[in-house]
Amino acid sequence: MESYIIDIDINEFQKDLIKWYDQVKRDLPWRMDQNPYGILVSEIMLQQTQVVTVIPYYERFMTLFPTPKALAEADEQVLLKAWEGLGYYSRARNLQESARMIEEMGGFPRTHEEILKLKGVGPYTAGAVASIAFSLAVPAVDGNVFRVISRVCCIFEDIARPKTRKLFEWVVSQLISHDNPGAFNQGLMELGATICRPKSPKCLECPIQSHCQAYAQGIDDLLPVKSKAGKQVKEQFIVGIIQNQYGELLVQKRHNQGLLANFYEFQNFQYEGKLEPEELLVQELNKEGLEVEIMKPLGLFTHVFSHRIWEMEGYFVRVRVNLANTEMVQDGPEIWLRPEEFQEYPLVAAHVKILKSSKILD
Repeated sequence: MESYIIDIDINEFQKDLIKWYDQVKRDLPWRMDQNPYGILVSEIMLQQTQVVTVIPYYERFMTLFPTPKALAEADEQVLLKAWEGLGYYSRARNLQESARMIEEMGGFPRTHEEILKLKGVGPYTAGAVASIAFSLAVPAVDGNVFRVISRVCCIFEDIARPKTRKLFEWVVSQLISHDNPGAFNQGLMELGATICRPKSPKCLECPIQSHCQAYAQGIDDLLPVKSKAGKQVKEQFIVGIIQNQYGELLVQKRHNQGLLANFYEFQNFQYEGKLEPEELLVQELNKEGLEVEIMKPLGLFTHVFSHRIWEMEGYFVRVRVNLANTEMVQDGPEIWLRPEEFQEYPLVAAHVKILKSSKILD
Protein backbone atom coordinates (compact mmCIF):
# COMPACT_ATOMS: atom_id res chain seq x y z
CA MET A 1 0.00 0.00 0.00
CA GLU A 2 2.95 2.31 0.60
CA SER A 3 3.45 2.50 -3.17
CA TYR A 4 0.33 4.69 -3.46
CA ILE A 5 1.84 7.54 -1.42
CA ILE A 6 5.58 7.13 -2.02
CA ASP A 7 5.71 9.96 -4.57
CA ILE A 8 3.65 12.44 -2.52
CA ASP A 9 5.25 15.15 -0.39
CA ILE A 10 2.80 14.75 2.48
CA ASN A 11 3.64 17.99 4.29
CA GLU A 12 3.25 20.09 1.15
CA PHE A 13 0.07 18.23 0.20
CA GLN A 14 -1.44 19.07 3.60
CA LYS A 15 -0.40 22.72 3.40
CA ASP A 16 -1.72 23.24 -0.13
CA LEU A 17 -5.05 21.60 0.64
CA ILE A 18 -5.72 23.32 3.97
CA LYS A 19 -4.61 26.74 2.70
CA TRP A 20 -7.01 26.45 -0.23
CA TYR A 21 -9.84 25.24 2.01
CA ASP A 22 -9.40 28.15 4.42
CA GLN A 23 -9.63 30.58 1.49
CA VAL A 24 -12.64 29.15 -0.35
CA LYS A 25 -14.72 27.17 2.15
CA ARG A 26 -18.42 27.78 1.84
CA ASP A 27 -20.25 29.62 4.61
CA LEU A 28 -22.47 26.80 5.84
CA PRO A 29 -24.57 26.88 9.04
CA TRP A 30 -22.99 23.75 10.53
CA ARG A 31 -19.54 25.30 10.18
CA MET A 32 -20.34 28.14 12.56
CA ASP A 33 -18.87 26.20 15.51
CA GLN A 34 -17.60 22.75 16.48
CA ASN A 35 -20.85 21.57 18.09
CA PRO A 36 -20.65 17.76 17.63
CA TYR A 37 -24.44 17.35 17.70
CA GLY A 38 -24.91 19.94 14.94
CA ILE A 39 -22.13 18.36 12.90
CA LEU A 40 -23.73 14.93 13.31
CA VAL A 41 -27.13 16.25 12.16
CA SER A 42 -25.57 17.92 9.11
CA GLU A 43 -23.56 14.85 8.11
CA ILE A 44 -26.60 12.57 8.38
CA MET A 45 -28.67 15.00 6.31
CA LEU A 46 -25.92 15.34 3.69
CA GLN A 47 -25.94 11.60 2.96
CA GLN A 48 -27.36 11.22 -0.57
CA THR A 49 -28.50 14.88 -0.49
CA GLN A 50 -27.02 18.07 -1.96
CA VAL A 51 -25.81 20.90 0.27
CA VAL A 52 -28.22 23.47 -1.20
CA THR A 53 -31.14 21.20 -0.33
CA VAL A 54 -29.93 20.48 3.19
CA ILE A 55 -29.36 24.06 4.40
CA PRO A 56 -33.02 25.05 5.06
CA TYR A 57 -33.80 21.61 6.49
CA TYR A 58 -30.82 21.83 8.84
CA GLU A 59 -31.74 25.30 10.07
CA ARG A 60 -35.36 24.31 10.71
CA PHE A 61 -34.33 21.03 12.34
CA MET A 62 -31.90 22.71 14.74
CA THR A 63 -34.58 25.23 15.69
CA LEU A 64 -37.03 22.43 16.48
CA PHE A 65 -34.48 20.11 18.10
CA PRO A 66 -31.55 22.26 19.29
CA THR A 67 -30.10 19.58 21.60
CA PRO A 68 -29.87 15.79 21.70
CA LYS A 69 -32.35 15.85 24.59
CA ALA A 70 -34.92 17.75 22.51
CA LEU A 71 -34.55 15.26 19.65
CA ALA A 72 -34.61 12.23 21.95
CA GLU A 73 -37.94 13.35 23.42
CA ALA A 74 -39.55 14.45 20.13
CA ASP A 75 -42.78 12.92 18.85
CA GLU A 76 -42.05 10.75 15.80
CA GLN A 77 -44.73 12.44 13.70
CA VAL A 78 -43.17 15.85 14.39
CA LEU A 79 -39.74 14.45 13.53
CA LEU A 80 -40.90 12.90 10.25
CA LYS A 81 -42.71 16.11 9.29
CA ALA A 82 -39.48 18.06 9.84
CA TRP A 83 -37.66 15.54 7.63
CA GLU A 84 -40.38 15.42 4.96
CA GLY A 85 -38.89 15.77 1.48
CA LEU A 86 -35.31 14.79 2.43
CA GLY A 87 -35.93 11.11 1.72
CA TYR A 88 -34.15 8.09 3.21
CA TYR A 89 -36.30 8.44 6.32
CA SER A 90 -34.48 5.75 8.26
CA ARG A 91 -31.83 8.44 8.72
CA ALA A 92 -34.23 10.51 10.83
CA ARG A 93 -35.20 7.55 13.00
CA ASN A 94 -31.57 6.52 13.46
CA LEU A 95 -30.66 10.09 14.35
CA GLN A 96 -33.32 10.14 17.06
CA GLU A 97 -32.06 6.83 18.42
CA SER A 98 -28.52 8.28 18.44
CA ALA A 99 -29.83 11.26 20.43
CA ARG A 100 -31.30 8.85 22.98
CA MET A 101 -27.98 7.01 23.19
CA ILE A 102 -26.15 10.32 23.71
CA GLU A 103 -28.50 11.15 26.58
CA GLU A 104 -27.91 7.72 28.13
CA MET A 105 -24.14 8.25 27.81
CA GLY A 106 -24.42 11.50 29.71
CA GLY A 107 -23.10 13.58 26.80
CA PHE A 108 -21.76 13.36 23.28
CA PRO A 109 -19.06 10.64 22.93
CA ARG A 110 -15.60 12.08 22.38
CA THR A 111 -13.71 9.19 20.79
CA HIS A 112 -13.93 7.81 17.27
CA GLU A 113 -14.77 4.34 18.60
CA GLU A 114 -17.62 5.61 20.79
CA ILE A 115 -19.06 7.80 18.01
CA LEU A 116 -19.11 4.72 15.75
CA LYS A 117 -21.48 3.03 18.22
CA LEU A 118 -24.24 5.59 17.57
CA LYS A 119 -27.20 4.27 15.59
CA GLY A 120 -26.79 4.66 11.84
CA VAL A 121 -23.30 6.15 12.12
CA GLY A 122 -20.76 4.54 9.80
CA PRO A 123 -17.01 5.04 9.31
CA TYR A 124 -17.37 8.19 7.21
CA THR A 125 -19.78 10.02 9.54
CA ALA A 126 -17.81 8.99 12.63
CA GLY A 127 -14.61 10.22 11.02
CA ALA A 128 -16.16 13.53 10.00
CA VAL A 129 -17.58 14.23 13.48
CA ALA A 130 -14.43 13.08 15.29
CA SER A 131 -12.08 15.17 13.13
CA ILE A 132 -14.21 18.32 12.86
CA ALA A 133 -15.63 18.46 16.40
CA PHE A 134 -12.76 16.93 18.39
CA SER A 135 -9.69 17.39 16.10
CA LEU A 136 -8.97 13.66 16.00
CA ALA A 137 -6.74 12.58 13.09
CA VAL A 138 -9.08 9.93 11.65
CA PRO A 139 -10.13 9.55 7.98
CA ALA A 140 -13.57 10.48 6.65
CA VAL A 141 -13.98 8.81 3.26
CA ASP A 142 -17.10 9.68 1.28
CA GLY A 143 -17.78 9.68 -2.46
CA ASN A 144 -15.93 12.96 -2.96
CA VAL A 145 -12.88 11.68 -1.09
CA PHE A 146 -12.89 8.42 -3.04
CA ARG A 147 -12.72 10.46 -6.24
CA VAL A 148 -9.98 12.86 -5.10
CA ILE A 149 -7.73 10.22 -3.56
CA SER A 150 -8.17 7.76 -6.43
CA ARG A 151 -6.88 10.45 -8.80
CA VAL A 152 -4.15 11.83 -6.57
CA CYS A 153 -2.75 8.37 -5.85
CA CYS A 154 -3.78 6.59 -9.07
CA ILE A 155 -5.77 3.91 -7.28
CA PHE A 156 -7.60 1.66 -9.74
CA GLU A 157 -9.38 -0.49 -7.14
CA ASP A 158 -13.19 -0.70 -7.52
CA ILE A 159 -14.67 1.75 -5.00
CA ALA A 160 -17.99 -0.13 -5.07
CA ARG A 161 -16.33 -3.06 -3.26
CA PRO A 162 -16.47 -2.85 0.56
CA LYS A 163 -12.85 -3.91 1.05
CA THR A 164 -11.65 -0.97 -1.04
CA ARG A 165 -12.81 1.45 1.68
CA LYS A 166 -10.16 0.04 4.02
CA LEU A 167 -7.48 0.83 1.46
CA PHE A 168 -8.68 4.42 1.03
CA GLU A 169 -9.02 4.91 4.78
CA TRP A 170 -5.42 3.75 5.21
CA VAL A 171 -4.19 6.14 2.51
CA VAL A 172 -6.05 9.10 4.03
CA SER A 173 -4.76 8.19 7.51
CA GLN A 174 -1.22 8.50 6.12
CA LEU A 175 -1.90 11.83 4.41
CA ILE A 176 -4.07 13.53 7.07
CA SER A 177 -2.85 16.57 8.98
CA HIS A 178 -2.51 15.91 12.70
CA ASP A 179 -2.46 19.64 13.40
CA ASN A 180 -5.76 20.36 11.64
CA PRO A 181 -7.51 17.10 10.71
CA GLY A 182 -10.95 18.74 10.51
CA ALA A 183 -9.85 21.23 7.85
CA PHE A 184 -7.96 18.50 6.00
CA ASN A 185 -10.99 16.18 5.79
CA GLN A 186 -13.35 19.00 4.88
CA GLY A 187 -10.83 20.21 2.30
CA LEU A 188 -10.90 16.82 0.56
CA MET A 189 -14.72 16.85 0.61
CA GLU A 190 -14.88 20.43 -0.66
CA LEU A 191 -12.36 19.71 -3.39
CA GLY A 192 -14.39 16.74 -4.61
CA ALA A 193 -17.61 18.76 -4.55
CA THR A 194 -16.33 21.83 -6.39
CA ILE A 195 -13.11 21.09 -8.34
CA CYS A 196 -12.41 17.37 -8.66
CA ARG A 197 -15.82 16.65 -10.15
CA PRO A 198 -16.94 13.31 -11.62
CA LYS A 199 -16.93 14.72 -15.14
CA SER A 200 -14.84 17.59 -16.53
CA PRO A 201 -12.77 18.20 -13.37
CA LYS A 202 -11.30 21.70 -13.09
CA CYS A 203 -7.72 20.49 -12.98
CA LEU A 204 -6.24 23.88 -13.88
CA GLU A 205 -7.88 25.38 -10.76
CA CYS A 206 -6.93 22.53 -8.44
CA PRO A 207 -4.76 23.50 -5.44
CA ILE A 208 -3.17 20.04 -5.28
CA GLN A 209 -2.60 19.62 -9.02
CA SER A 210 1.17 19.27 -8.52
CA HIS A 211 0.58 16.25 -6.27
CA CYS A 212 -1.95 14.49 -8.54
CA GLN A 213 -0.55 11.44 -10.31
CA ALA A 214 -3.61 11.00 -12.52
CA TYR A 215 -3.26 14.58 -13.81
CA ALA A 216 0.45 14.06 -14.47
CA GLN A 217 -0.37 10.97 -16.55
CA GLY A 218 -3.44 12.50 -18.24
CA ILE A 219 -5.75 9.76 -16.98
CA ASP A 220 -7.96 11.67 -14.53
CA ASP A 221 -11.03 10.76 -16.62
CA LEU A 222 -10.42 7.05 -15.95
CA LEU A 223 -10.77 7.37 -12.19
CA PRO A 224 -12.35 6.42 -9.91
CA VAL A 225 -13.21 2.88 -10.96
CA LYS A 226 -16.73 1.95 -9.89
CA SER A 227 -18.75 -1.07 -11.00
CA LYS A 228 -22.40 -0.46 -11.84
CA ALA A 229 -25.10 -1.15 -9.26
CA GLY A 230 -27.99 -3.52 -9.93
CA LYS A 231 -30.99 -2.30 -11.88
CA GLN A 232 -33.77 -0.48 -10.05
CA VAL A 233 -37.13 -2.23 -9.85
CA LYS A 234 -40.01 -0.33 -11.47
CA GLU A 235 -43.44 -0.35 -9.81
CA GLN A 236 -46.60 1.15 -11.28
CA PHE A 237 -49.31 2.73 -9.15
CA ILE A 238 -52.63 4.49 -9.54
CA VAL A 239 -52.81 7.32 -6.99
CA GLY A 240 -56.07 9.05 -6.14
CA ILE A 241 -56.41 12.37 -4.33
CA ILE A 242 -59.82 11.71 -2.87
CA GLN A 243 -61.88 14.71 -1.74
CA ASN A 244 -65.29 14.46 -0.06
CA GLN A 245 -68.19 16.91 -0.23
CA TYR A 246 -66.80 18.76 2.81
CA GLY A 247 -63.47 19.55 1.11
CA GLU A 248 -61.55 16.99 3.19
CA LEU A 249 -58.89 14.73 1.66
CA LEU A 250 -58.49 11.04 2.39
CA VAL A 251 -55.07 9.80 3.53
CA GLN A 252 -53.86 6.58 5.07
CA LYS A 253 -50.94 5.78 7.35
CA ARG A 254 -48.31 3.37 6.07
CA HIS A 255 -47.13 0.39 8.11
CA ASN A 256 -44.73 0.99 11.00
CA GLN A 257 -42.02 -1.11 9.33
CA GLY A 258 -40.29 -0.94 5.97
CA LEU A 259 -40.15 1.77 3.30
CA LEU A 260 -41.55 5.15 4.46
CA ALA A 261 -42.81 3.64 7.70
CA ASN A 262 -45.44 5.71 9.56
CA PHE A 263 -45.72 8.27 6.77
CA TYR A 264 -49.10 9.23 5.33
CA GLU A 265 -50.09 8.75 1.71
CA PHE A 266 -53.08 9.11 -0.60
CA GLN A 267 -55.12 6.16 -1.76
CA ASN A 268 -52.98 4.15 -4.16
CA PHE A 269 -53.19 0.78 -5.85
CA GLN A 270 -50.52 -1.18 -7.65
CA TYR A 271 -51.39 -1.23 -11.34
CA GLU A 272 -51.16 -4.49 -13.28
CA GLY A 273 -53.03 -3.43 -16.42
CA LYS A 274 -56.03 -5.73 -15.99
CA LEU A 275 -58.43 -2.76 -15.84
CA GLU A 276 -58.29 0.79 -17.09
CA PRO A 277 -56.87 3.07 -14.34
CA GLU A 278 -60.21 4.89 -13.89
CA GLU A 279 -62.05 1.57 -13.59
CA LEU A 280 -59.61 0.33 -10.98
CA LEU A 281 -60.03 3.49 -8.90
CA VAL A 282 -63.83 3.36 -9.04
CA GLN A 283 -63.84 -0.32 -8.16
CA GLU A 284 -61.57 0.09 -5.15
CA LEU A 285 -63.36 3.19 -3.85
CA ASN A 286 -66.75 1.52 -4.21
CA LYS A 287 -65.45 -1.29 -1.99
CA GLU A 288 -65.03 1.34 0.74
CA GLY A 289 -68.51 2.71 0.20
CA LEU A 290 -67.33 5.87 -1.52
CA GLU A 291 -69.49 7.09 -4.39
CA VAL A 292 -67.44 8.69 -7.18
CA GLU A 293 -68.90 11.94 -8.55
CA ILE A 294 -65.99 13.51 -10.47
CA MET A 295 -62.68 12.08 -11.70
CA LYS A 296 -59.95 14.13 -13.35
CA PRO A 297 -56.52 12.89 -14.51
CA LEU A 298 -53.53 14.77 -13.07
CA GLY A 299 -50.81 13.22 -15.22
CA LEU A 300 -47.89 10.82 -14.88
CA PHE A 301 -45.37 11.15 -12.06
CA THR A 302 -42.09 9.39 -11.29
CA HIS A 303 -40.30 9.10 -7.96
CA VAL A 304 -36.86 7.48 -7.77
CA PHE A 305 -35.58 5.61 -4.72
CA SER A 306 -32.15 4.01 -4.48
CA HIS A 307 -33.40 0.55 -5.50
CA ARG A 308 -36.83 1.16 -6.98
CA ILE A 309 -38.77 3.57 -9.15
CA TRP A 310 -42.41 4.47 -8.61
CA GLU A 311 -44.28 5.27 -11.81
CA MET A 312 -47.59 6.84 -10.76
CA GLU A 313 -50.70 7.88 -12.65
CA GLY A 314 -52.45 10.53 -10.57
CA TYR A 315 -56.18 11.38 -10.40
CA PHE A 316 -58.28 13.87 -8.52
CA VAL A 317 -61.51 12.20 -7.40
CA ARG A 318 -64.52 13.89 -5.80
CA VAL A 319 -66.61 11.45 -3.77
CA ARG A 320 -69.70 11.59 -1.63
CA VAL A 321 -69.67 10.00 1.79
CA ASN A 322 -72.33 9.68 4.43
CA LEU A 323 -71.68 10.10 8.14
CA ALA A 324 -71.41 6.35 8.73
CA ASN A 325 -68.68 6.00 6.14
CA THR A 326 -66.77 8.96 7.58
CA GLU A 327 -66.83 7.43 11.06
CA MET A 328 -65.72 4.09 9.63
CA VAL A 329 -62.70 5.73 8.01
CA GLN A 330 -61.72 7.70 11.11
CA ASP A 331 -61.56 4.49 13.16
CA GLY A 332 -59.02 2.82 10.85
CA PRO A 333 -55.61 3.70 9.36
CA GLU A 334 -57.42 6.11 7.00
CA ILE A 335 -58.39 9.64 8.01
CA TRP A 336 -60.03 12.64 6.37
CA LEU A 337 -57.92 15.79 6.64
CA ARG A 338 -58.84 19.41 6.09
CA PRO A 339 -56.33 21.19 3.81
CA GLU A 340 -54.86 23.22 6.69
CA GLU A 341 -54.16 20.01 8.65
CA PHE A 342 -51.59 18.78 6.13
CA GLN A 343 -48.92 20.85 7.87
CA GLU A 344 -49.16 18.47 10.82
CA TYR A 345 -48.89 15.17 8.94
CA PRO A 346 -45.75 13.83 7.21
CA LEU A 347 -46.75 12.98 3.64
CA VAL A 348 -44.61 10.81 1.37
CA ALA A 349 -42.68 13.04 -1.03
CA ALA A 350 -43.84 11.07 -4.08
CA HIS A 351 -47.44 12.02 -3.32
CA VAL A 352 -46.57 15.63 -2.47
CA LYS A 353 -45.75 16.08 -6.16
CA ILE A 354 -49.21 14.88 -7.14
CA LEU A 355 -50.92 17.01 -4.49
CA LYS A 356 -49.14 20.13 -5.75
CA SER A 357 -50.24 19.40 -9.32
CA SER A 358 -53.88 19.27 -8.16
CA LYS A 359 -53.58 22.84 -6.77
CA ILE A 360 -56.07 21.95 -4.04
CA LEU A 361 -53.98 23.58 -1.34
CA ASP A 362 -53.32 26.78 -3.33
